[in-house]
Amino acid sequence: MKAMILAAGQGTRMRPLTDHMPKPLLEVGGKPLIVWHIEALVQAGITELVINTAWQGEKLTAALGDGSQFGASICWSPEGEPLETAGGLIKALPLLGDDPFVVVNGDIWLRYALGTLRERFASMTQLAHLVLVDNPAHNPRGDFALDADCVTAATTLCVANDGESRFTFAGLSVLHPQLLVGLPQGKRALAPLLRDAITAGKTTGEYFSGPWVDVGTPERLTELDQKIRAGSI
Repeated sequence: MKAMILAAGQGTRMRPLTDHMPKPLLEVGGKPLIVWHIEALVQAGITELVINTAWQGEKLTAALGDGSQFGASICWSPEGEPLETAGGLIKALPLLGDDPFVVVNGDIWLRYALGTLRERFASMTQLAHLVLVDNPAHNPRGDFALDADCVTAATTLCVANDGESRFTFAGLSVLHPQLLVGLPQGKRALAPLLRDAITAGKTTGEYFSGPWVDVGTPERLTELDQKIRAGSI
């Protein structure tokens, strides 16, 4: 199983920290956000990685290289102009192959056992499996609901677009290439594709209660750094 780390965003909410640094290279707990992901993926046995770049992408490639320093193999997917999530995935699809792959946002931090995704979903036939978390203060209405009456396997539920209990998409998923095959290249958001797949009954999800942070602002970055260094997260 391969994985794609989304790292092409400009990080406008992180300014001025991102004026001269791509957001995934900002550090928490003594290392860049993206390195936390790379190390966790390698530990899970997922070593073939694709990373997309746009804003100051040359700094990412200079810092991470071919991934060998982490025990990984990194293929780069430069975009020039950011293509949004689905657009970046469509462009990188030839690098990702024909099997389901993990997708993780480069600007989140979490402690999730990524190896379980490889074990459970390497051969999935659904179009997507989404990891959902409790709604943070900046997204109180959530993104998707979980259908407790539709259990496909232990801890794996059907996802609904609406419901009484809505959760936030964690920025971690397993996607099947068929979700994207045949779509034209260019700027495209992922959410509409996921909602269509949910409506078609081709998406599963799970609730994750462990540590997770959407590191979207300098304040959240500082708070997370302090918690990691204090050993409280």
